[in-house]
Amino acid sequence: MSNKGVKIKEEIQMDKDYPLQQVPEKARVGIISISAVLLGFTFFTPTMLAGARVGVSFKFWPDFIMVLLGGSLILGLYVALLSIVGANTGLTTVLLSRYTLGTVGAKWADLLLGGTQVGWYGVTAAAMAELFAQALGWQEYIIPLMIFWSIVMGITAYYGYKGMEILSYVSVPLILILGLWVVAKSIDHVGGWAALVNTSPTESMTVATALTIIVGTFASGGTQAPNWTRFSKSAKIAFWSALIAFLMGNGLMLFFGAVGAISYQEGDFVLILYKMGLIFWGIVLLTLNLWTTNDNAAYAFGVAGAEFFSVNNKKPFVVGGVIIATILAITGIYGYLITWLIMLGIFIPPLGGVILGDYFFVWKKKLPPLSEMKFPALRWSAVVCYLLGTLAAYLGNKFGIGIAPLNGIVIAGITLPFVENLFKSKHVSSITQND
Repeated sequence: MSNKGVKIKEEIQMDKDYPLQQVPEKARVGIISISAVLLGFTFFTPTMLAGARVGVSFKFWPDFIMVLLGGSLILGLYVALLSIVGANTGLTTVLLSRYTLGTVGAKWADLLLGGTQVGWYGVTAAAMAELFAQALGWQEYIIPLMIFWSIVMGITAYYGYKGMEILSYVSVPLILILGLWVVAKSIDHVGGWAALVNTSPTESMTVATALTIIVGTFASGGTQAPNWTRFSKSAKIAFWSALIAFLMGNGLMLFFGAVGAISYQEGDFVLILYKMGLIFWGIVLLTLNLWTTNDNAAYAFGVAGAEFFSVNNKKPFVVGGVIIATILAITGIYGYLITWLIMLGIFIPPLGGVILGDYFFVWKKKLPPLSEMKFPALRWSAVVCYLLGTLAAYLGNKFGIGIAPLNGIVIAGITLPFVENLFKSKHVSSITQND
C-alpha cells in the first residue's frame, strides 16, 4: 500500500475526539459549548431525588439553603480544579491516570470509570423505559423500550463531543424552564414563599450526611470532567464552565427536587410531576434529563475502553458498552447494581484527588506531552496515596467522619508530594521523561 493509502486509512480510523491524544488547538471550543455539555451532564433526575431527600430533613431557610450551598461549593470547586487540568493538558481522566498511576494503574482507572458508567447507563436506560411504560400503559413492551432507548441514547455519544453539544443546546434550556415552572407551581401549592420557609422537616438527617449526599451526587461523574473540558480553549473557560455546571446546575437540580418535595410532601419527583398534572411535560423533562446524562456516560466508557485496549477510537467501545448496559437492563440485573455503584463513589473521588495532587504539587502544572513520557507499569507513590484516600473515604462513610468523598480527595491529593519524595529518596522507580 502506498504512503498516501496508509495515510487515508489512518485518517479513517482516527477518532476525531482524540481518545488517546491531546486535543489540538484547532479542536478547542468556547465557554458556551463546554457549559452546555456539562450542564446536560448535571441535569439528572436522581439529583432531584437527592435534593428531595435532603430537603424534607431540614428547615428550608436557612438550614437547607446553607447545606445546599456548602455541598455544591465543595463539589463545584473539586470538579473545576480537575477541569483546569483537562484544559491545560488536553487529556481525558484515564490518560491523566497514566501519568499518575502508570500504565497498569491506568487500567484500574479505566475499569473504575468505564465500569461505573456502563452500570449507570443500564440503570438509566431501564428508568427511561419504565417512565414510558407507566405513562403510556405499555408495560408489555418494557423490554423493547429498554432496547430502543439504550440504542437511541448511545447514538449521540457515538458521534462524540459534537453530538452531545447539539443535544445539550436543545435540552438544557427546556429542562431549566420546566424546573422553574415546577418551583413556581410548588410554591403556589404550599401557599407562597413564607409557607415554604416555615414548613417543618418531616425527616431527620445530620449535616455531615446531607453534605455527603450533595457532594456524592456527582463526585464520580465530576472526576471525569476532563473528558470534556480538554476541548476548552483555556483553563479559565474550563474552570468557569465546570463551576457553572456543578455548583449552579447541579445545585439547581437539588433545589428543584427539594422545593417540590417540601411542598407536596413527596420524595419521588416523577409522582410530584403527576400530582401537578404535568404528565406530558414530565415525560419531556425526564427524557431529555436522562438522555443528556446517559450520552455523557456512554462517551466516558468509550474513552475508557479506548485507553484500556490502546485503540485510538472510542466508537467500538461505545457500541460494546451500550450492548453490555442493555443486557444489564433487560435481564433485571440493574436492580442490584445501585448499591455497588454507590460504593464505587468511595473508590473514584480519591482518583481525582491523586491526579490533582500530582498535577499541582509534583509536576507543578507542567505536564510533558504524552510523546515525551516513559511510563512505569505502576507508580507506587501514587498508588499508595490513592489507597490512603480510599481508606479515608471508606472510614468516613462507615463511621460518619467528615464528608466521605471529600476525605478521599483531600487525603489522596495532599499526601502525594510527601510520599513521592519519600519514594525518590529510597530510589523507588517513578515516572520519567524520555531522554
